[in-house]
Amino acid sequence: MTDLFLPLGAEVSEQLSLKLPPNVVEESARASVSVLGDILGSAMQNTQNLLQMPYGCGEQNMVLFAPNIYVLDYLNETQQLTPEIKSKAIGYLNTGYQRQLNYKHQDGSYSTFGEKYGRNQGNTWLTAFVLKTFAQARKYIFIDETHITQALTWLSQKQKDNGCFRSSGSLLNNAIKGGVEDEVTLSAYITIALLEIPLPVTHPVVRNALFCLDSAWKSAKEGAHGTHVYTKALLAYAFALADNQDKRKEVLNSLDEEAVKEDNTIHWTRPQKPKAPQGLLYQPQAPSAEVEMTAYVLLTLLTVQPAPTSKDLTSAVPIVKWITKQQNSHGGFSSTQDTVVTLHALSKYGAATFTRTGKAAQVTIQSSGTFTSKFQVDNNNRLLLQRVSLPTVPGEYSARVTGEGCVYLQTSLKYNILPDKEDFPFALEVLTLPQTCDGPKSHTTFQISMNIRYTGSRPASNMVIADVKMVSGFIPLKPTVKMLERLNHVNRTEVSNNHVLIYLDKVSNQTLNLSFTVLQDIPVRDLKPAIVKVYDYYETDEFAIAEYSAPCSKDHGNA
Repeated sequence: MTDLFLPLGAEVSEQLSLKLPPNVVEESARASVSVLGDILGSAMQNTQNLLQMPYGCGEQNMVLFAPNIYVLDYLNETQQLTPEIKSKAIGYLNTGYQRQLNYKHQDGSYSTFGEKYGRNQGNTWLTAFVLKTFAQARKYIFIDETHITQALTWLSQKQKDNGCFRSSGSLLNNAIKGGVEDEVTLSAYITIALLEIPLPVTHPVVRNALFCLDSAWKSAKEGAHGTHVYTKALLAYAFALADNQDKRKEVLNSLDEEAVKEDNTIHWTRPQKPKAPQGLLYQPQAPSAEVEMTAYVLLTLLTVQPAPTSKDLTSAVPIVKWITKQQNSHGGFSSTQDTVVTLHALSKYGAATFTRTGKAAQVTIQSSGTFTSKFQVDNNNRLLLQRVSLPTVPGEYSARVTGEGCVYLQTSLKYNILPDKEDFPFALEVLTLPQTCDGPKSHTTFQISMNIRYTGSRPASNMVIADVKMVSGFIPLKPTVKMLERLNHVNRTEVSNNHVLIYLDKVSNQTLNLSFTVLQDIPVRDLKPAIVKVYDYYETDEFAIAEYSAPCSKDHGNA
């Protein structure tokens, strides 16, 4: 949970009620409060760890790359950039740049897993993302100009006579596929990328792309078909970047009619959104696509010449309040695109509202018992992440803020639960071969076999990660893991830190079987079961968990 306090000499207080569900694993709960004086502070401390997820493909690598540009831009603009932060961010940019080139195709395009086995086409959406980010990074690191010109040439070849762009390659996130308007949504995304390079509106590719978007908005107004909120948010931002104030206002007004306004916050949701389960003890994190579309509206409000008006900034406050509530404890969000777009929007908002006062704010965290912790936030430490662990969970705490300034407070409560298998949107079965401790080799080697099927509300999932934790003392036989990449839906495999990660482009209602071999590395007594987790990369609340045990785990002769 995150809150933004803006005291002006007054006292602001809020109750923090930490509750646990009945199915919590005993003694697994831990809680902390972080205090910052800067809206980007949490992300700045964690630019290489914004998502608690794997980074093994061309899109995910960009979440290690792009936020550094926004952090550098923001700190430059607010005159807070120190040599230490600059050196660190530039190091991350150089590493991310080199890594991204692994996903480049010979024709100048990019795809999620690169030109593997010749079966992957370049992806229009990812190529636009890489193009604009490389172009924006040029002011901080050396980027070979041929990467930019080749990507731009490749994209321009995908432009149709009507100015819209043809899709190429698969989009691994199906939440942004809006039926009729796939083409308009993609074209708006590419137009935004070209304008953010920045290319002028007179550039032939941009001029034609804007014609496509103008026509799409015109037909939407005439009621030819309803326009998806996500598409509208992209159109609004594209018109703002092109400095088309009339259309920017029109789309913003239309979006305002569809906004969800509650608890002094504003956000946008997808149509036919599944309702959150009743009786939850916490606010579930919003789906990636909703955070992303809300961030695009925020960017639209902040993108106006010569600068956002006080009315624009006032309209932005409830949006920022909602967005910050979705932030994870590392400063990121639930996936790649929402994290990148939202940090861009927050950096612009932070720069537009930045003030350097000589005043300080005091924060006091208290429990209903004897616990008290005090912090001060001022100009000298506004970028410092100050954190304290809360001693009792569950428990009642209060946060009191006095003085002047902007204080950003995040409460993090983490615990393990015993999941209810009936709620899983994936059917997951994990077997070992042999299943019992028979035969001379059962102690030292066995096969892990998984059957995975999607049982959720959509025709198929987005990209899925199967994360297989090893039983203590066992390691995967790497060639058998690598062999999985020959299967149709397997795009990549990784072995790291006692885990095997398998990237699947999607999972449908057809059962998918994956298996590989593990070997004993070190004999271990009393082997405990290990966990396999399968989850949708873009809808992280869609997952399934299963346990497996080594065939001889119940036999104390394993060691």
